[in-house]
Amino acid sequence: MLLAAGCGGASAGKAAPGASSPAVVPAKPLPMESAARTATWTDTDHKAHPLQLKPIRLARGDQSDLAHIRLDDGLKGKVPYYLTFSYSNAGKETVKGLYPERNISVTGADGQDGRQVSLFRTNPLATDSGLPPECREPGKAELAAGETTAECVIFMLSKGQKPANVSYKDDGGDTVLWQIGGAQGGAAGVLPANKPADAATTDSERHTVTVLATPKSVRAGSLADLSRFNLDADQKKLVPYYVTVEYRNTGKYDLLPSMNDSLTLTSVSRQQARKMILLDIGGPGVAQCPEATPHKMVKPGATVTECTIHMLPKGDPPASLTFQGNGDGDQPVTWRATPDGAK
Repeated sequence: MLLAAGCGGASAGKAAPGASSPAVVPAKPLPMESAARTATWTDTDHKAHPLQLKPIRLARGDQSDLAHIRLDDGLKGKVPYYLTFSYSNAGKETVKGLYPERNISVTGADGQDGRQVSLFRTNPLATDSGLPPECREPGKAELAAGETTAECVIFMLSKGQKPANVSYKDDGGDTVLWQIGGAQGGAAGVLPANKPADAATTDSERHTVTVLATPKSVRAGSLADLSRFNLDADQKKLVPYYVTVEYRNTGKYDLLPSMNDSLTLTSVSRQQARKMILLDIGGPGVAQCPEATPHKMVKPGATVTECTIHMLPKGDPPASLTFQGNGDGDQPVTWRATPDGAK
């Protein structure tokens, strides 16, 4: 029997009895960064070991590749992507129980992770399926100092979802990223950066008010910009991002210049950051990120530009920006987030 096990060990499917072998559709390689990068593997004794990771190939497969597997409903209709990468023991000791694929993610342009699945490759059905040859053998779980092996990981993404980044995140180190080419067009339900969109919010009396929201930029800042404020030890490990959005009041009621309170910035590894609250009553604020221009009530037909600060981990840049909204009939609006406001 051939099983596909989703992350977390849950069964994702089993062999379909009597399934015939469909014609194999060659996987289509995608352009992506392939530089070797240093990362960390933390073992079960909480000891960190240095690794060197290098993507070899990311290829888009076909749904027929997994025709031998009866997939769970959550995976049906999704497209397999095959990520092959090498990993080397960069330390001086032998490392055992090494499974770096558990820390690997493929994230779409919408900020949503692909779902990783693994196959029991000891069954001949896996060999006879449409999987690429490199995906039919697992990598080594034990490496001597300086030794290298390779692993192929399968990720399932929704149709129309374009992969944007490969990331590796271990508890003992920072996130390591590689960008996937051709992901700039966004994905279903995700707007391009800087594209105006209709949204809804409420005024001080809970009236629903429509606005036209236009993201202007997402800029990486510096902790030095926040030197006047008392940051805790965890905050000092993060990177401030300045999110600037222009709002035009298209409704019938006045609004406070606080629409950015409804924003969530999401990183490549799915870390979410709401607006950072800084106590600065009567102070000059942060010059690199003025709260509101002009800083006054936003009347119907008027426009305001707001900036808020959102903190994300180092090495884990923004992937998407979402306006949550509120009021009758409101729906979240999500844009692709590109640092420095690039389109």
